[in-house]
Amino acid sequence: MNMSEVNRVTDFILLSFPFSKEVQILLFLLFSVSYILTLMGNGAIVYAVKVEHRLHTPVYLLLANFSFLEICYINTTVPNMLTNFLSDTKTISFMACFLQFYFFFSLGTAETFLLPLMAFDRYLAICQPLHYPIIMNSRLCLNLVVLCWVTAFLCYPVPIYFITQLPFCGPNTIDHFVCDPGPLLALSCIPAPGIKLCSSLLSSHIIFITFFFILTSYTLVLKAVFQVPSGAGRCKAFSTCGSHLVVVSLFYGTIMVMYISPNSGNPAGTQKIVTLIYSTVTPLVNPLIYSLQNKDMKAALRKIQMCTKISQN
Repeated sequence: MNMSEVNRVTDFILLSFPFSKEVQILLFLLFSVSYILTLMGNGAIVYAVKVEHRLHTPVYLLLANFSFLEICYINTTVPNMLTNFLSDTKTISFMACFLQFYFFFSLGTAETFLLPLMAFDRYLAICQPLHYPIIMNSRLCLNLVVLCWVTAFLCYPVPIYFITQLPFCGPNTIDHFVCDPGPLLALSCIPAPGIKLCSSLLSSHIIFITFFFILTSYTLVLKAVFQVPSGAGRCKAFSTCGSHLVVVSLFYGTIMVMYISPNSGNPAGTQKIVTLIYSTVTPLVNPLIYSLQNKDMKAALRKIQMCTKISQN
């Protein structure tokens, strides 16, 4: 069979949330507000770390990178989803679909690498406080962040290339709001169990290895915290880790449901809801979690707010 003759699909249809027109307009307004708040919240953290010299430490540099990553991450899905709410065709080109696939998974992988790095930073700060300034200096922090980004963007080009070589001869309807490998592979004219297995193994290994690293780091942190004699000291140590643990729970809890067991037969509706949580809801609540739990960040944001009011007056 000639691949060039079979591969006739030039675009896909992302069904997103196929409700009535009135409901889709309501969803457009809801997600538009959520999108703007996400950009503002994460952007405020990035700006605060940039302008406030007291926050030029590894823990806040990692937080600023994480917030910038969230801004990039949400831009891979929400703008196209908002367009689909108002569109009658809901089409996305073949190339745009796989570009979205690449950036969505690469940025998601970068997040799974950055979260263990943030856990490692907390481990050094609590378990190795005397050596922490020497080990986790700004140069090492920057190098590790760059390594996270570069490695993440090198993980998926090969699997995506092989998926693009599959014959797609129709239908071309994806019951999702993002070009996800599961629905894409289901549209191939021929079965591709090898590609499906490799994609599943890659995602599972990345999730398990990084989650195990986080689990190990916080096990050592908890062990060290319980050895602190004073209750105030233990509370302070817990407060520095609490917000990060909440973010880890939200992110890993949802992606494990989606990608650890891709053959579990989750219905399309469940897949969309779970993907929606870790791709749009989590980036929205992360700034609230970090800013509300962190005195230095709250002080920096208040200072920026006061300076803005003064400059306006």
